[in-house]
Amino acid sequence: MLRMYDLIEKKERGKELSEEEIRFFVSGVTDGSIPDYQVSAMLMAIFFRGMSNPEIFTLTDAMAHSGDVADLSGIRGRKADKHSTGGVGDKTSLIVAPMVAAAGCGISVAKMSGRGLGHTGGTVDKLESIPGVQTSLPADKFFDIVNRTGLCIIGQSGSFAPADKKLYALRDVTATVNCIPLIASSIMAKKLAAGSDYIVLDVKCGSGAFIKTEKEAEKLAKLMVDIGENAGRKVAALITDMDVPLGHAVGNSLEVIEAIETLSGRGDEDLTVLCTALAANMLYTAGVGDYGECEQRVSETLKNGLAKKKLADMIEAMGGDPAYVYDTSLFRESRISAVLASEGSGYVTRIDTEEVGKAAAVLGAGRAVKDQKIDHSAGIILHKKTGDKVKEGDVLATLFTSTVEKAQSGMEMLYGAVTFGDKPPKKKPLIYKTVRGI
Repeated sequence: MLRMYDLIEKKERGKELSEEEIRFFVSGVTDGSIPDYQVSAMLMAIFFRGMSNPEIFTLTDAMAHSGDVADLSGIRGRKADKHSTGGVGDKTSLIVAPMVAAAGCGISVAKMSGRGLGHTGGTVDKLESIPGVQTSLPADKFFDIVNRTGLCIIGQSGSFAPADKKLYALRDVTATVNCIPLIASSIMAKKLAAGSDYIVLDVKCGSGAFIKTEKEAEKLAKLMVDIGENAGRKVAALITDMDVPLGHAVGNSLEVIEAIETLSGRGDEDLTVLCTALAANMLYTAGVGDYGECEQRVSETLKNGLAKKKLADMIEAMGGDPAYVYDTSLFRESRISAVLASEGSGYVTRIDTEEVGKAAAVLGAGRAVKDQKIDHSAGIILHKKTGDKVKEGDVLATLFTSTVEKAQSGMEMLYGAVTFGDKPPKKKPLIYKTVRGI
């Protein structure tokens, strides 16, 4: 008979757990038969001793099958998904999914996304800044929308990978979040349970990401691709920069507006380049054609307006008002706005992106705890970014919030996040490298 005590001791000695032992552990986590203190002890042992690839593959599979597993056979054609490991100003899903759906290649995007927590935003919160949009939908409605429009983005169901939900809650309070095997298995368990056959991962690294270095990001990316391929999925990963907020907008409705501007062909250059690469890799991974052809197809959707129309179609099908896509002045404005101006001249040499995200959260755009209500109109527009030249009095950012007190707190945090110098910093690549993609 298996005992949790023996499994903890085995992992503490650096020994490899068997498939039977790992599945016993995940089953006990799911049904609550293993107490939290023993689960925490195992997480700490894994944190310090690591896991082999076979252990990680088994752990991911067991977590993926600890609850519901989506059957997407009711959706016509090939299904592709995209996942970001989290960042500041990351509104790529709202741009990439419509681009893929509009490319006319028979690839659908049936996506489940999360809400924001801490300094990172969530796609579901952003969508809900459009009045009427319902992000909690039954499966038949979800399938119907994807079949009619080619895409749908809904909230993640709590019935998917419940073992991961319990493990993450304990990791969060035992300082074991930053562990590559546990991060990779957590992300991929949910992706595998979500059912898509083709998955593109956007692995962020830098000050605004959970993974701070390119080396660690590459390690995580390769591991997640291996997990997906071991499970029979086609997976590619892009390792991308998050030392600077993505685009200029940070905050829910502000990011939706920027996404719409990008779909209209007027987006920030870096944001457009990254979204094009992600969308093209989704088509490429799904076998549509060579990368150049895939890139041309998705780029065309920004020029001909089809991607923007796809977003409007999806919003209407989800109960929202599509007029917001064509007239962004309809979005509710915040009660208070304030500007942060430069006190001197020079160059912006660094932006602590995590602090920008925290400042946006203080303004009301994010939440400190899971069920906290957010202000959809709150956030930050960055007018200057890393590498930009500034003069005394130049507006660095505009802050939007509901109270003077929040504006003052956000202003102080944002001011402390920006560093200036006499010379421009060396420009970093937006996309460091890809794993199994182009």
